[in-house]
Amino acid sequence: MNPASLPPEIPAPPTTIAGFDVAQAVDRMLGQPTLWFEALHLFVQHFANWEVDWQKVQGDDATERKCVHALRSGAANIGANQLSAVAAALEELLARRCAGQTEVIPESSRANLKACFRKDWQAAADACQCSRPENGAAS
Repeated sequence: MNPASLPPEIPAPPTTIAGFDVAQAVDRMLGQPTLWFEALHLFVQHFANWEVDWQKVQGDDATERKCVHALRSGAANIGANQLSAVAAALEELLARRCAGQTEVIPESSRANLKACFRKDWQAAADACQCSRPENGAAS
């Protein structure tokens, strides 16, 4: 086989990311670190514009709830447990409003989610970038 036709070497996934429970997430992915790392890449790509999209739907409780739910689920999947918990708290408030309750959503709920999202998304993006071949160059 021609060595040029072989796929590029896949870098080893990181074993730690600040604020993430990588071991738990890898266990959830059938104990396959590479599968978890693929999910991490997908999270970074899929949620790259999440904050802008989320801000656009604020005021529409049902749509915002779906947006926050997607983030909560994605975060839990990759081991970003704090982000998932913060999103779950806002999702619960939005669910109550969708059910007809006059639940007030404290601005701090959205501010906490925004800060946590920014921190964890950046940590995930950095981990993906640092683990690319050739010192960060895209393959």
